[in-house]
Amino acid sequence: MESGLEHQPVLIEEAINALNIKADGFYVDATFGRGGHSRSILDCLNENGRLLALDQDPQAVSYGRQQYNNEKRIEIIHCNFRKVAQMVAERGLVEKVDGVLMDLGVSSPQLDDADRGFSFTRSGPLDMRMNTEEGENAMQWLAGVSLDELTSVLRKYGEEKSARRIASAIIDYRADTEISDTRQLAEIIVNAVPGYERHKHPATRSFQAIRIHINEELQALEQGLQAAVSVLAVAGRLAVISFHSLEDRIVKRFMRKMASPPALPAGLPVISAANDVPYRLVGKPIVPKEEEIKRNPRARSARLRILERVL
Repeated sequence: MESGLEHQPVLIEEAINALNIKADGFYVDATFGRGGHSRSILDCLNENGRLLALDQDPQAVSYGRQQYNNEKRIEIIHCNFRKVAQMVAERGLVEKVDGVLMDLGVSSPQLDDADRGFSFTRSGPLDMRMNTEEGENAMQWLAGVSLDELTSVLRKYGEEKSARRIASAIIDYRADTEISDTRQLAEIIVNAVPGYERHKHPATRSFQAIRIHINEELQALEQGLQAAVSVLAVAGRLAVISFHSLEDRIVKRFMRKMASPPALPAGLPVISAANDVPYRLVGKPIVPKEEEIKRNPRARSARLRILERVL
């Protein structure tokens, strides 16, 4: 375990304010990570408050259970947040949840541990799985993926302008040599796109794209958002911190849809009940202050959105 690696939770004060915490409430931290947000939630709860924490990363769960071994108010579960409704239902608490927090960022220990395969600046096994106990890793996927599928993934999830060129370079390289190392993959990408944009490593978008695909991150997000609102109590809130445009677009559209009246066919008489919408948007998107960005540059792209159940 990489306990020496520090992770700074992003927008922590803003996220806690967004949840509007009741001391005896029941909350879900759907992305426990290294427990920064969970710790702040627990600080707001009394002895009757309760926190359910989820994480798909077995290392994060192991770390959390050690940290909170004697804390009876928190339960830490190893699962993806797409299962949040199932976990809440198993505890008989559907529509009794006062708040759900999702922090969609990759944690610093994951990024900084070369063995996890997320870093393009360090040499390590090409894994990239959030849950290292299941699924195909990046090395296995790259060994068999077609040129068209790889191009599509780089373009869709990385918004990579040179997707075809990079995909072709990877396919050509693997014809002679197995791609098993993160730095090896990064060098293939660098050689494929010389003269890339300044202040951004050429492999940034491609690594993001492959990671999102391997972990089905956007599909899980869509399912997780729907699951989270389904368990909220009246006045319960969903607070989501996203870090790139693909995630934020999904969160924004989902929350807007939930907070909008249903679209009715033209010409139908509209009664007042039809305009009763069970959710509302809370404020505008919140971004980090300059002081936080200086302290933690990884916070720069963070954006917090809040939805509240009102009916």
